[in-house]
Amino acid sequence: MIAVVFLLILVGIMVGMSFTGYAPSGELMGEVLLLVGLFIVFFGMGIYVGAALGVLGLIVGYAFSDRPFWLFIGQTIWNPSSSFVLVAVPLFLLMGEILLRAGLSDRLYKTLNIWLNRMPGGLLHTNIAASGVFSAISGSSVATAATMGSVALPFFQGKPYDPKMVLGSLAAGGALGNLIPPGITFIIYGLITETSVGALYVAAIGPSILVVALFIAIILFKAKTAAPRDPDGPRYTWGEKFRSLVDLTPTAILILIVLGTIYGGLATATESAALGVIAAIVLAAFDGKLSFKMLNDSAEATARNTALIGLILFGAYLLNYVFTALGVPQALAKLVSEMPLPPWAIMLLIIGFYLALGTFMEGFSMMITTIPVIFPVVQALGYDPIWFGVIVVMLVEIALISPPDGTVLYVLQGMRKDGGPITDVFSGVLPFMLVYILAVGILMVFPSIALWLPSVMR
Repeated sequence: MIAVVFLLILVGIMVGMSFTGYAPSGELMGEVLLLVGLFIVFFGMGIYVGAALGVLGLIVGYAFSDRPFWLFIGQTIWNPSSSFVLVAVPLFLLMGEILLRAGLSDRLYKTLNIWLNRMPGGLLHTNIAASGVFSAISGSSVATAATMGSVALPFFQGKPYDPKMVLGSLAAGGALGNLIPPGITFIIYGLITETSVGALYVAAIGPSILVVALFIAIILFKAKTAAPRDPDGPRYTWGEKFRSLVDLTPTAILILIVLGTIYGGLATATESAALGVIAAIVLAAFDGKLSFKMLNDSAEATARNTALIGLILFGAYLLNYVFTALGVPQALAKLVSEMPLPPWAIMLLIIGFYLALGTFMEGFSMMITTIPVIFPVVQALGYDPIWFGVIVVMLVEIALISPPDGTVLYVLQGMRKDGGPITDVFSGVLPFMLVYILAVGILMVFPSIALWLPSVMR
């Protein structure tokens, strides 16, 4: 409902501007009004995202374009499907599936628990830390939330933790999956905008640290009520803590291979993903977990997720092609650049649009659908495309944990064994969602948090 109201407000602004000197053309107004109307109808009816995007593209193309859609639909879909950069997506998904089935994520969580369990907030910090580390090798928020949820929830049974904060911290940790390199969303953004994926990964390091720090701060703030100290909780000697670090070795090796080769200029994101898959298979073999069934299950799960992403991507590319051919992004960019508002005010409108859209639309689909239209506007305002890429990915992450339609929230709810209501997850994630929005605001005021490291490494 929030998103629909926001879209209608934007349309109202455009109509109101028709009475000023900044009016869009009648044809552009018709195209935008048709898009907004169909957008509300299709997604309000719950039509599958990939199909909705493709049908939207066909309807708008048929209504406004002089070129028959059957002359360009094949080439439009072929271009993204044959992209070398896009191959990294199924490879990173496959690597995460192998790690989950090999039990390496369970060892990661137990080791971090040994080091963090006596902090105010205890296991809640372990949720954030383990999710952050796993994000550095999975590249997916949903995969991170599903993995950490399956591993972490049994640890909280019978312990004096607020269930809402437990679920909220796991959802927040899952939201780090795309922000912390090598996030898959950066690959898609780089593909659409022709921005360096390696530069985006470097730029995401500072904001990732900022978001993790804010998550830890909110847990410390709520520690007394949400996670009182457990007098019967285990205590570990320093010797036991240091010996437990052996279980982090596989994770450290994978991070070194995946991110080290990218940052060192030794491999592209796609090549590093392939190296990560090979390393994950080798580590699973050393751990005695490698089997044909495990590889087959991992491949099947990867194929399902890749097909889901691919259908959404192809439908979005078709819609984007039609709008680009009609000149909608260029006209909107010109329109916005001429508005009597400072660039920061327009950027706030864009951020508000994404926050509203994220309340009912899946983050990945939201980005693919809007970036081709929004990106020219951002360039016309003079903002850095790398900085904006980090902002967009953070907004996508917020969408993944935004009630009532955040994907990560429903993933965690499905893993609960206590039969509690979904409202527990909604209320538990709200403090983390608010501090995530705060992080976006901080990045607007201090863009160097994202841009300093890429400038130094360049």
